[in-house]
Amino acid sequence: MQKRNRTKHTLTFQERLAAEAIRLKEQARKLPPCSEREALLRRARQTETAVHIDEWLSSPGLQPPKDDRC
Repeated sequence: MQKRNRTKHTLTFQERLAAEAIRLKEQARKLPPCSEREALLRRARQTETAVHIDEWLSSPGLQPPKDDRC
C-alpha cells in the first residue's frame, strides 16, 4: 500500500491563496495584452474570491440553516 504524502504548511490556507493571487497578477503584468494574460488575471480573481468565501465560511457569525418545520 502506498503512503500518502503529507505536507506541513507554514502559512494558513488564506495566506497561501492570497500569495498565489499576487503571484498570478505579477506574472500577468509582465505579459502584453493577450488571452494568456486575461487567463492569469481570471485565475487571480478566482483565487481572491476563494479567499473571501473561506473567510465567510470560517467567520464566527456564520449560523447553520434554521429548521422551520415547527
